[in-house]
Amino acid sequence: MSRLSLLQASDDRRVRWKNDGGWTTEIARHPADASVDFRWRVSIADIESNGPFSIFPGIDRDLILLSGGGMELDFADALPLRIGERFQHVHFRGEWQVECRLIAGPTRDFNVMVQRVTTRAEVVARPLVGPMVIFPESDAEWLIHVFAGHAVARHGHGEIAASSGDTIRAAPDTGSGRVLIEGSGELVLAKFVPA
Repeated sequence: MSRLSLLQASDDRRVRWKNDGGWTTEIARHPADASVDFRWRVSIADIESNGPFSIFPGIDRDLILLSGGGMELDFADALPLRIGERFQHVHFRGEWQVECRLIAGPTRDFNVMVQRVTTRAEVVARPLVGPMVIFPESDAEWLIHVFAGHAVARHGHGEIAASSGDTIRAAPDTGSGRVLIEGSGELVLAKFVPA
């Protein structure tokens, strides 16, 4: 079985960056207590100006471009990368020094961060044009973010409806079970499993 819950966009916490270059909207973290280190964290970043990314030692990061003109990332420890296509995905280490240059104005990005020693994330953006099924196994947890449109998640006798900006959380309970997702629009899915 799985426990489904709805994380409404109206409950997300939006914080201005210390360098004043943008905003972070936190969708979810585990554990939820912000005073302790997270095992994983999911957020949306609105990048308004060029500048360095924050350093997160021991963290693996996934970034997906949601909207805007894109960016060029200069890595101190890897080749530079241009992210100009919507839903383009990049994976990198949080301790790397990264300098961001916007290509054509502000961008909005989906961000997943995990503690490398405890957790691994699989992140994908995809259209929702028909029914799809996910399997929150006993050691896996899913976040289904509705970037555009609407979605309904069904499991057993329960169902949760989500609109654009909302997120459905499918947490393992006992055993395993499938979750059916129906609707129309675009989703970003993040699956968290032990490292």
